[in-house]
Amino acid sequence: MNAAVPTGPTDPDSPTAPAPADPGPGPAAGAGPTESGAGSPADSQADNQADNQADSQSDDRTDAGPPADQAAPPRSRWSGSGAHLLIAALCALLGFAVVLQVQRTAAGDTLAAARPDDLVQILDELQRREADLNAEIAGLQDSLGRLQRSGESSAEALAEARRQSAALGILTGTVPATGPGVTIVIADPDGKVPPEVLLDAIQELRNAGAEAFQVGPVRIGVDSAFTGSGGAITLDGQRLSAPYTITAVGDPPTLAAALAIPGGVLDTVRRAGGTMEVTQSDSVTVDALRQPREPLYARPAS
Repeated sequence: MNAAVPTGPTDPDSPTAPAPADPGPGPAAGAGPTESGAGSPADSQADNQADNQADSQSDDRTDAGPPADQAAPPRSRWSGSGAHLLIAALCALLGFAVVLQVQRTAAGDTLAAARPDDLVQILDELQRREADLNAEIAGLQDSLGRLQRSGESSAEALAEARRQSAALGILTGTVPATGPGVTIVIADPDGKVPPEVLLDAIQELRNAGAEAFQVGPVRIGVDSAFTGSGGAITLDGQRLSAPYTITAVGDPPTLAAALAIPGGVLDTVRRAGGTMEVTQSDSVTVDALRQPREPLYARPAS
């Protein structure tokens, strides 16, 4: 039987103790490190290798950067397509503002090119027109008061209804009209004046306060229409021949000034190769009549 190797340091002066006959249950010799004394050279080498391996793993983790759960903060959402959308919206807004400013500037070109005398005359006409409308409102309110006081079946109500009928007849062209106004003669020797020029003349006269019109033998109504082409103009289905004569009832100076505004009807006629002459008068007559038409769909509202 072999003797057990002592685990601690031995004293050279003490005799070697005999190994016990029965060591009892326990770990076998060489199964693990001992609890007392220094370890063997093999154990020290193993410890050094373990320490070196742990240091190497620590260095690898340091070089690999932060752990996965500590991800880099996300980049801003405006750094890409969002910024492009914002720039596009600002460009669209700027373009809309430029277009609006151009339209406002173009709308004011006609009055900006007018002479001071023309502007003064237009302003005077607008003031007179305002006074006329205020007087008309006052008259209608007075008529309403009389009707309310006297009753609809009285003679005064009948006379008021006749006055209103005559006024409507002038506006619709079913009765003759007379009063101060102008006579316009448009000559077209080359047959190049288009129907749009005559329509522009009627619109300018209406905007200036004219109350009744006729072109040649045709009375202008709410549904009148110019058709055809230069030298072959038709009004409400009736052929017109040059020179074209327009008669309008209204304030003569105001009507004449409206036709002579720079860039207006007079300049348009000249560009088309024609000429225009305006005659103011204290009394003109519009005697061409339109046939009354029964409305197909419209009815008085109750």
